[in-house]
Amino acid sequence: MDAFQGLLTGFQVALSLEGIMFVLIGVIVGTLIGMMPGLGPISAIAIMIPITYGMDPAPALVMMAGVYYGAVFGGSTSSILLNAPGISGTVATAFDGYPMAQQGKAGKALAIAAISSFIGGTVSVVLLMLLAPALSSVAISFGPPAYFALMFMGLTAISSLSEGSTIKAMIAAVAGFMVVTIGIDPQTGTQRFTFGNVNLFDGFDFLIIALGLFAVAEVCMLILNRKNRSLSDDQKLGSLKLSKADLKEMSGPVSRQSFVGFLLGVLPGAGATIASFISYIFEKRIAKNPEEFGKGSIKGLAAPESSNNAATSGAFVPLLSLGIPGSGTTAVMLGAFLVLGVQPGPLLMTDRPEIFWGIIASMYLGNVFLLILNLPLIPYLAKILSIPRPLLISLVIMFSLIGVYSISFNVFDLYMLLVFGALGFAMRIFSFPAPPFILAFILGGMMEQAFRQSMTISNGSLSIFVDTPLPLSLLLVALISLLVPAFLKWRSNRLAYKQR
Repeated sequence: MDAFQGLLTGFQVALSLEGIMFVLIGVIVGTLIGMMPGLGPISAIAIMIPITYGMDPAPALVMMAGVYYGAVFGGSTSSILLNAPGISGTVATAFDGYPMAQQGKAGKALAIAAISSFIGGTVSVVLLMLLAPALSSVAISFGPPAYFALMFMGLTAISSLSEGSTIKAMIAAVAGFMVVTIGIDPQTGTQRFTFGNVNLFDGFDFLIIALGLFAVAEVCMLILNRKNRSLSDDQKLGSLKLSKADLKEMSGPVSRQSFVGFLLGVLPGAGATIASFISYIFEKRIAKNPEEFGKGSIKGLAAPESSNNAATSGAFVPLLSLGIPGSGTTAVMLGAFLVLGVQPGPLLMTDRPEIFWGIIASMYLGNVFLLILNLPLIPYLAKILSIPRPLLISLVIMFSLIGVYSISFNVFDLYMLLVFGALGFAMRIFSFPAPPFILAFILGGMMEQAFRQSMTISNGSLSIFVDTPLPLSLLLVALISLLVPAFLKWRSNRLAYKQR
């Protein structure tokens, strides 16, 4: 069965009355879950597994897929309006989305996020349809050395995330590395920096840190600046209309990062969070005016939004083609497949084409539904900005506490949320950027694991990173990305010194 015939089979499933109804339910539930800080699609899909037991597998899995990409689509709302990321994949969205909302451009920010998400999701579905079988073999070829090189390449961008002092960015990154080492060593079972506290054995969940450094820290700043009239309660929605200049400015990042996000989503373990960070960093590196990033840049908002939505479709490549989950959410999806009596893998396309192509076709439909649902809702969503500031602060704290508690139902996590909130507040006061801390925490654990696995494979020889073309090329790119900015900065300083 070729791709065109398969897609026709898929649309027969997706465009049936039952298919349309379950796609709509999935994207609505996913959007609402994504808007609530800390909940995320994993919990929603896990809850739906017993509900869908006994159902026809095709519509049930179509609905769960809708929850997944719907949550990523909707997660930008709380990031933009409240600086409280709904899911981990929308942390980078807050870097420029929240400043735009503070400038009275909340409507424009939400519209850019919705359109970028739609384009990224649609492009990735087309790529999923055409390239799924071929890319599954590429995903397998990424062994531990290549993963280490990829993570190292991501870490070279820490200086790009600094908001002034590169030294402070490096200090924040080191702190992120230190925090990610807390817990039980997955390779040896040794306790690291747990101080005998059983609550630290599993380390810290990413959302505890993200909500602490962003949402709780933002609440503290709002309380500190409560008498500042520039932060008054009457922030405006602003126009939803995007000018030709706005569309032209976002077209480049959206088109580039839709492809980048999809390819990163294909790699097991990468996912929407890493894809959004790398896309944001990439666009900042090539921008003519990188100083605009972090201050309400359209490019800085469009890039991570198109990338994280593209990555969700990319994550289905190893799941559908190989039966390998690429993220925590697709791991739960794999469980849903098995509960419903479906074995994902190389034979799924031929044995159960209505499921394989039904999920892909439903993504086309789901992205259209998400755009139609979200654009008209923007004026109502933006009314969050008109909520009196004391009530808004209370709501942010309440949703953050509920979101963190729902992860493990452990009160200790609530204390850690307050600790990281205090840390984020101190970082704001002393001008230490939070993004390098977050990036180091995300990549640090994966980088350490890939390095140690590589050392085990090679019996301790570092040559494993240069023996094969893939890790060697990634390390060379990382080296170039480090040296070129350093050289340009040295040259500009030298020219400035000569002109004195």
